[in-house]
Amino acid sequence: MKTMIITGATHGIGAAIARRFAQEGFALCICARQEQELDTIRTELNKLGAAAVYTMPADLSNKETALAFARFALDSLGPVDILVNNAGMFLPGDLCDEPEGQLEQMMQLNVYAAYAITRGVVPGMKQRKSGHIFNMCSVASLKAYPQGGSYSISKYALLGFSDNLREELKLHHIKVTALCPGATYSRSWQSSGVAEERMIPASDIAELVWTSYKLSAGTDLETIVVRPQFGDL
Repeated sequence: MKTMIITGATHGIGAAIARRFAQEGFALCICARQEQELDTIRTELNKLGAAAVYTMPADLSNKETALAFARFALDSLGPVDILVNNAGMFLPGDLCDEPEGQLEQMMQLNVYAAYAITRGVVPGMKQRKSGHIFNMCSVASLKAYPQGGSYSISKYALLGFSDNLREELKLHHIKVTALCPGATYSRSWQSSGVAEERMIPASDIAELVWTSYKLSAGTDLETIVVRPQFGDL
């Protein structure tokens, strides 16, 4: 039985990835802030064919909670084949004008949580000499843009974390993939006035994760950049 951890898995990209791998019979351990939303998607994933679904309500911006989730996942799943660091937050702003503390807030959830959970999971992967880690970066990891502010800084940092992690783990036969999607449809876009068709379906990102995972053992798809057909929003 293959196993997978996904953070931020109740909607958008995280939920789409969970659905795709549930259909392949994976056992999943997922987290999000809202317990009711976790209960809803757990029922859905079980119906789709997941071998098991473990859930934990968690605010990963708190380091101790992030570490507790990593322990919960390992206790629930045993050996972990795939880790998807997907949980994140977007707040727009200009660096010189955004609210005090916004950079710390973005870094805590978008970077430090991934760092903490990865450090919890990697020892077992090293021991088995196998594993695949996906970090949900962004096109904001690649290019500055207006109102990107602290969010873009955090996503640049997550991409740097991914690159360093890959270099460190490659001789342990552990793959690291950085996903850098442009605007992808989720509930956060529902009131934006932008047509859903103008964005990437979350299911497309899930399919890219599945395709990357299924490549041969000697191949690592290091960085995936994907944008809407008509460009960034």
